[in-house]
Amino acid sequence: MDSILSNALMGLEVALMPTNLWFCFLGVFLGTILGVIPGIGVLVAISLLFPITFHIEPVAALVMLGGIYYGTTYGGSTSSILLNVPGTPSSAVACLDGYPMAQKGRAGTALFMTTVASFFGGTVGIIALMGFSPMIAASALKFGSAEYFGLMVLGLVAASTIASGSMFKGIAMVLIGILMGLVGSDVYTGTLRFTFGQMALFEGISIIALAMGIFGVSEVITSIRSVKRAGNADHDITFRAMLPTRAEMRASWMPMIRGSAIGSFFGALPGTGGLIASYMSYATEKRIGRAEEFGKGAIQGVTGPESANNAADQTAFIPTLTLGIPGSPTMAIILGVLIIHGIEPGPMVLVNQPDLFWGLVMSFWVGNLMLLVLNIPMVGLWVRLLKIPFHLMYPAILMFIVMGVLTTYNNVIQVWVLLLLGAFGYVLRYLGFQAAPLILGFVLGPMMEEHFRRTLMLSGGDFGAFFDSAISQVCLGSAVALVLYGLYVSFSGRARRGKAGEAVNEG
Repeated sequence: MDSILSNALMGLEVALMPTNLWFCFLGVFLGTILGVIPGIGVLVAISLLFPITFHIEPVAALVMLGGIYYGTTYGGSTSSILLNVPGTPSSAVACLDGYPMAQKGRAGTALFMTTVASFFGGTVGIIALMGFSPMIAASALKFGSAEYFGLMVLGLVAASTIASGSMFKGIAMVLIGILMGLVGSDVYTGTLRFTFGQMALFEGISIIALAMGIFGVSEVITSIRSVKRAGNADHDITFRAMLPTRAEMRASWMPMIRGSAIGSFFGALPGTGGLIASYMSYATEKRIGRAEEFGKGAIQGVTGPESANNAADQTAFIPTLTLGIPGSPTMAIILGVLIIHGIEPGPMVLVNQPDLFWGLVMSFWVGNLMLLVLNIPMVGLWVRLLKIPFHLMYPAILMFIVMGVLTTYNNVIQVWVLLLLGAFGYVLRYLGFQAAPLILGFVLGPMMEEHFRRTLMLSGGDFGAFFDSAISQVCLGSAVALVLYGLYVSFSGRARRGKAGEAVNEG
């Protein structure tokens, strides 16, 4: 404990240096703004600002890039709640209950609690990063291909429980997401699959195009059919109106604690991160709470996932800094910054560069406090977005979405994919299917295929390898239990409705 405290004080001294404070503020400010704009996101922002890091000190460079990384998570939820358009893919889950809260005139409360939950989750993630880096890193190393496969199966089964209504509809959406994830080149053979001769699809369908199309473009199409007038969102945006009720506060604490724990765990696993953590948190809260309240403006559906993805953003630095394993393209860029400055990522960073590691960790505290101070006064400003005439707002949204896809992938094919997915998302809404499980299936499906095939290659085709470790057994057993429970709930519900119908007929 004494060593952690002394290291923290050393890191705080580094983080509070004027240069590092400035770059921390610059990072979180740009991250928040770019997170609010649909389709831009963290990867585009970091890619554009990456050359700046060649000319500044490594600590300042990492502090700025880190601020952009978790700042976009704060900002990305704003457009999800207000417009049903996720600013970043990881904030798509905020659409499920945040947007219904805005439609009920509770946009200020939703944004306020999002900021609080984000700060809480970020704080827990930083504590985990400080106190449990060696332990979490060691736990992550215990996950081989078989263990990752079991975890992915559990994630996909949990994804089917996110959808409102029938579990079978949820499973169908997961399967569609997996099929979309198979587009592109085979990870082992390089064979092109489902690309229809388009080399632009060599790397698969863009996750940005998928998230923005399914949620954003489909919302624009839906708005064309609905009768809306400019300025119809007359919200009270005083500070008192932003505050949640006592019932909402009581309902938020445990989801934030659970979400922070889920996010801290998934963030430390290379290749997972905030997107998966937020969906797993939402599925957990839906199972624990009243499922019928979710999708209609349940505060738990906002605070739990928001704390989860912010905790994951912090602990994502554990495998990156301590193991030298990037869990995402963003983390790969941050590793590149270290290498450019002559720093070898891995366990020796804590030994050879303690000022860099602990300075970066303590800058997360400073950055999260900056975000808290920045975002709460800006809640009223964001809510005023709802008063912009819809005939002006939605073309601007489409413009930003298309620009985001073009600047990220630099080809028109992905824009056509975006528009097709937008039309598909509208059809899903019309038929009563939920899009959230599709996105998680899209993300987890290819990863599950990769670990499935790798396990069989390493075991010589022995399927028993998937059940050799306790971790795999727990994950696969939990997945089977979830399926059985879902079937029980589905059939028992049908039986009750059948008996109720018979009673009405007899009456």
